Amino acid sequence: MINNPEINSIKQRFNIIGTTPSLLRAISRAIQVARFDISVLITGESGTGKEFFPKIIHENSERKHKKYIAVNCGAIPEGTIDSELFGHEKGAFTGALADRKGYFEEGNGGTIFLDEVGELPLTTQARLLRVLENGEFLKVGSSKVQKTDVRIVAATNMNMTKAIQEGKFREDLFYRLNTVHIELPPLRNRMDDILLLFRKFTSDFAEKYKMPAIRLTEDAKELLLSYRWPGNIRQLRNITEQISILETSREVNADVLRSYLPVYDGPNLPAINKRESNAFIDGEREMLYKIILEMRKELNEIKEKIESTDITDINIPHKLHSSNYGEEIHHEVIPSVIERKTQIFDNIETVHAESVEDNTLSLEDAEKEMIKKALERNNGKRKKCAEELKISERTLYRKIKEYNLD
Repeated sequence: MINNPEINSIKQRFNIIGTTPSLLRAISRAIQVARFDISVLITGESGTGKEFFPKIIHENSERKHKKYIAVNCGAIPEGTIDSELFGHEKGAFTGALADRKGYFEEGNGGTIFLDEVGELPLTTQARLLRVLENGEFLKVGSSKVQKTDVRIVAATNMNMTKAIQEGKFREDLFYRLNTVHIELPPLRNRMDDILLLFRKFTSDFAEKYKMPAIRLTEDAKELLLSYRWPGNIRQLRNITEQISILETSREVNADVLRSYLPVYDGPNLPAINKRESNAFIDGEREMLYKIILEMRKELNEIKEKIESTDITDINIPHKLHSSNYGEEIHHEVIPSVIERKTQIFDNIETVHAESVEDNTLSLEDAEKEMIKKALERNNGKRKKCAEELKISERTLYRKIKEYNLD
């Protein structure tokens, strides 16, 4: 990895906040590849700061004194994208009143950043491939081959493997772009950086709007760390600005902060602000609730099997051997059979007779027991425990603290 002073210099120059190792590795790789004249593909979720890395690469390359052109491929209509990138001849189409240079002609000798490259139409992808292979392109409406010398840095939040499989992106173009790959981590995987970013944003907005910076209470900090941030850094910055402007008190607690955090009811549904809806659904809790429902189903099946079984075939404790087989025996038999069926319960070893009797399990108790047993199985190693439970380490940390399992 590049030495820390060099990384720190880049972070300061480009106003990048964070100390997460995966972020530092991305910066280090950008510095390393900058001096080599090769194409680079930057991937990461929307809002992770991909737009900074082409600038880092350009300004640390031999092309730094030439043009740097950033193009948002997803914002240009399909009918005009070829003209924007490669230019057009006069009369090439309706409205083409004069010759026009495209970005690849204007940026000759420099760097072109193609943001959202996965949105390019297939016909444009073929033109781009030609540029990458031999530096040649044709203006729209022209048969004259032109040459250009540009370095291409591309970025996308798209799953490129899936796009290739679905025929939406050319595989040969992907490999040409992906000479070097830089992946940016989502904000939810940068737990140590969330509060740093929040403080930076509050300071910026305090200066911008000439007001004291807002502060978070301890419960608000915990909420900030436990939220999944689907919009990443961009979302955190936006919410920080909203709070800075709208809240009269400069101290913000968890209840206030929660009202600004959108809730997502599903992968394809829009966000709902908590000011408008209190129907908060925690993804991990919902997953655990489904497990509990499955366990209840298993309990029902055990209970039905017991009720249909001859009572004399079951090993009943000596103290219950009497002619009065009332409800008391029923209470003892069910736990006895459940203990023999431990393979049904991967995470909870014992279920109390009272829980079986009313066929109800406390979600909080089951969740606590599940986490406790997972921690025991993994010798307290939280990363492995989180992987087993299929929840994030941040959520596990919050749950351990909530249930006092330290």
